[in-house]
Amino acid sequence: MSKLTSVCLAISIFILSGLNNTYADNAELDFSEFVDGKGVISLPKDFRKTMAHLGSWFVPTGEASGFHDVYARQVDVNHYLESGKFQDGAIIIKELRASSSADYTTGTNVSFSNATIKQWFVMIKDSNNRFPDNKSWGDGWGWALFKTDNHTVNVSMDYKKDCLGCHYPAKNNDWVYIEGYPTLAKP
Repeated sequence: MSKLTSVCLAISIFILSGLNNTYADNAELDFSEFVDGKGVISLPKDFRKTMAHLGSWFVPTGEASGFHDVYARQVDVNHYLESGKFQDGAIIIKELRASSSADYTTGTNVSFSNATIKQWFVMIKDSNNRFPDNKSWGDGWGWALFKTDNHTVNVSMDYKKDCLGCHYPAKNNDWVYIEGYPTLAKP
């Protein structure tokens, strides 16, 4: 073996061992690209273009009125269809849009979502309780609420106070209203 080959081999081993240590130090990065090391959840960009639409809800009145369009990564949909469960790192995004109605040839007073986004909800599956000191995490999920004035900040301060009230009826379904997501139903 030449001296140059030995040096190249030594450098390669050094670089690869450094990558392995870096990977080990940042193992949580594999958990979700939408969560940082402290459990801060981010709203994925362009999710409407890159994720599967699970289904929609229409809430006719109240603060949460409008259309709730729900999305997940295709890999999370596939895993759910195979196992009946959400895998760790699975992400569910609900975009709440205002509604309008008008008369059409298909009917009168037809409701439809319009361009006004009211807010986004994000849930990320975590069965390992990775962030026990972060109040946005618990009961198997990370919970986030993003408003349109700053879609980079989770305004939910405590999932027990800000999120579970709405999700309590779905507790037996891992806190998710599966019945509204036909994409997750086996054909």
